[in-house]
Amino acid sequence: MSQRHEVGGHGPGELRLGRYAAAVERRLESWRAQAFGKRLWQKDPTLWTSDPKTPEIANRLGWLDLPESMRSRLAALQGLAEAARSDGLRDAVVLGMGGSSLAPEVFARTFGPAPGYPAGRVLDSTHPAAVAALAADLDLARTWFVVSSKSGTTTEMLSFFYLFWDRLAAAAATPPAERGRHFVAVTDPGTPLAQLARERRFRALVEAPPDVGGRYSALTPFGLVPAGLTGVDLDRLLGAGRRMAEACGGDAAPADNPGLRLGAALGELTLAGRDKVTFAATPGLASFPLWLEQLIAESTGKIGRGIVPVAGEPLGPPEAYGEDRFFVALQLGDEGADLDERLDALERAGHPVARFRLAAPSDLASEMFRWEVAVAAAGSIVGVNPFDQPDVQLAKELAGKAMKALAAAAPGRRTGHLPGGAGLPRAGRRRRRGARRLAGRALPPHALRHHSRLRPALPAFDRPAAQGRPGERPLPAAGGRAGRGPAGAGDRLQLRDLDPRPGAGRPRSAAAARPPRAARRARRRRRRRSRQPGPGGLPPRGDSVIQVGARERP
Repeated sequence: MSQRHEVGGHGPGELRLGRYAAAVERRLESWRAQAFGKRLWQKDPTLWTSDPKTPEIANRLGWLDLPESMRSRLAALQGLAEAARSDGLRDAVVLGMGGSSLAPEVFARTFGPAPGYPAGRVLDSTHPAAVAALAADLDLARTWFVVSSKSGTTTEMLSFFYLFWDRLAAAAATPPAERGRHFVAVTDPGTPLAQLARERRFRALVEAPPDVGGRYSALTPFGLVPAGLTGVDLDRLLGAGRRMAEACGGDAAPADNPGLRLGAALGELTLAGRDKVTFAATPGLASFPLWLEQLIAESTGKIGRGIVPVAGEPLGPPEAYGEDRFFVALQLGDEGADLDERLDALERAGHPVARFRLAAPSDLASEMFRWEVAVAAAGSIVGVNPFDQPDVQLAKELAGKAMKALAAAAPGRRTGHLPGGAGLPRAGRRRRRGARRLAGRALPPHALRHHSRLRPALPAFDRPAAQGRPGERPLPAAGGRAGRGPAGAGDRLQLRDLDPRPGAGRPRSAAAARPPRAARRARRRRRRRSRQPGPGGLPPRGDSVIQVGARERP
């Protein structure tokens, strides 16, 4: 059965769910009887919990109002963008992690810089080689840094800030009184970062709504400031978001609500075992699945439940997949004729397929809002709070402890070393039957060239969902979902290569090394490991590490 809905002239979204369509229709009818849509806009926490005072629900639904509420901020945001253009900037660099960096990266890669505006760049990697490569490519005199953190205490963000503050201090062309003019802070009101911005006389301090979580913050200043600096038409962007918000409004019947219809499909397919949402994007939207990956994984992946997003895995023939996939196509304009053919083949083989075609890049705001509504609604079906982040918060706390320990260590001491490599050692192929997911990272600089070889090989191993991330950015927290699928089996393969050298003058972030391991222990999860020499072509400076299988301990 094909379900097709038009949204505000933005083009159709199409759900072809086959034998699963009936369950989705029953869910939508149940939501109509419960007034789900109206209660969502009333910000009713009991959609997800029996306790209306549950933290991180009632105070995390401000994203519903953003397409309208951000209109009052447009003049200030556009004024900042005009100052960047007038100053002749070459680069606007976001210093942040996770929700503070993913939307800016999507906007930068999808729109590109408008004529006369700086290019948008993002630093969310603590890998020394990645940091050094970016730093070497910048003309500091023509660069602004957008220092972004909701809490204002993110370890990685502060490390990045101090690095570039010190580099500007060392640049003879930058007078001390002018140093702060190269920085813009985006944070919640009253945070340590806000205080730092005032003390160091940043060019601007832009406060974000405190009732919006990081992964729902694309249409807050966390996303809009970097987008505006590169010349994106923010009025048009928010207009697209408003049209989708109206279509998803509280008075719309769930069957006619594009966000709730998608959410019902995500949730019901997950209950039916089709919990791997596999994205296929055309070139113009190639970065969008990275944002969706975090939204879905961190919103639904907790307490051993959730939806597993698969971003960047090349589409294979129908026989390459088991019955755990839901395929989602994201297409821009007329792109994707060959993608349509592959999706048709998957649909004929019985796989559920969704297709969303954006008429213009500004429609990203529309799709972001649709998916936010959908993921929030799907959380109620899966049985999780989509707005809290227990594993993310735990990792942050453990990272802070690790940094304090590193700071107390003797200068020059080697700490936080985790050997790494990129490839699939033989031991990794002898993995247990029935695994549902493999997730990995191939890290810069030398490991990146192995990433394209690694990914196509993964689906052949018991047809798991293969996740991979070139670069040192961590995969989104899945809250134990990596190790517990519907059949109780799942694997998370991680390929890491962390430089053991501490940062000059300050210990580098340990968030990519010790805290995840400690977090697994705290959550009573364990992993199987295999160590073998790195594959041919890799420098012999460390072993190849494969961690396979994260499971809850009995």
